[in-house]
Amino acid sequence: QVQLVQSGGGLVQPGGGLRLSCAASGFTLDDYALSWFRQAPGKEREGVACIGSRNSTTYVSDSVKGRFAISRGDGDNTVYLQMSSLKPEDTAVYRCAADSYDIACVKDGPTLYDYDFWGQGTQVTVSS
Repeated sequence: QVQLVQSGGGLVQPGGGLRLSCAASGFTLDDYALSWFRQAPGKEREGVACIGSRNSTTYVSDSVKGRFAISRGDGDNTVYLQMSSLKPEDTAVYRCAADSYDIACVKDGPTLYDYDFWGQGTQVTVSS
């Protein structure tokens, strides 16, 4: 089955860390740009990080710069979003998306459009 499957997420205290995974099945994720979006209740969807195909481009938004990092796994067909020093304002549903065109990830960040594949979404809650 061709799909993106997310894992990770959950409840963490402020200052803690989590790693989100976005694993592809049925296609080679290295050939795709991969973006991470998040959406909190009552707020617009925000592109927080992206990586171009074969690591051609990487981007992390100013709101998470220095705390989040995006990377591709070593041969596991997965892209990771490592999150550290989490804040309550990072609370949101996080969702990954993959597209065969690198326009999905440009120097100004993830493009919000009709990606080829979307993950199912995962809740991240930062609270004491």
